[in-house]
Amino acid sequence: MSLKHHLISPLIGNNPVTLQILGICSALAVTTTLSTAITMSVALTVVLCLSGGVISLMRHHIPPSIRLIIQITIVASIVIVIDQFMQAFMFEMSKRLSIFVGLIVTNCLVLGRAEAFAMRNPVLPSVLDGLGNGLGYSLILLIVGALREFLGTGGLMGVPLVSTVAEGGWFEPLGLMQLAPSAFFILGLLVWLVRVLRPEQVEQPEFRLKAAEDRRP
Repeated sequence: MSLKHHLISPLIGNNPVTLQILGICSALAVTTTLSTAITMSVALTVVLCLSGGVISLMRHHIPPSIRLIIQITIVASIVIVIDQFMQAFMFEMSKRLSIFVGLIVTNCLVLGRAEAFAMRNPVLPSVLDGLGNGLGYSLILLIVGALREFLGTGGLMGVPLVSTVAEGGWFEPLGLMQLAPSAFFILGLLVWLVRVLRPEQVEQPEFRLKAAEDRRP
């Protein structure tokens, strides 16, 4: 498998959010504005790349019986450094993201790539796999964040793009877009759209899978 595949595949074909349904908790919590979505995307992508590289580098020295503990420790150490950096240099954004940067430690996408890929592959492919999955995750968060902020406020990154009714214009902001359920709706529509465009991602109904297994000799 080429290095390019590790980087490009998670964007659409094997997207961690729309296909694997991983990391959706942050998609609900931090996508009320585009700026918070960008910050979380960058933070998670950095964690994926660094943790993938470090775990891959140590993989031959990690006892299988305690591998998950070591993986969590490595991820937590990286997350703590990023969280402290944000508190020092991006304090307002750190306050807006609240505990969600710290919760990257428990993000199933990070631990899933560490266990499924970094523990079995060299350093460079592991770093590129982390970068690819981070970009795929970021793509979805940015789409959701942009839609929620624009439809909920009429602007992006705090900059008004259309004139709202309150300002004498025509646009009526949708309050629902600033609530968590709106992220569910948008994610659902994105999953539907991707699977319409890529039918191979549609799961077969269980009864068809069972029937296929029964027909096997």
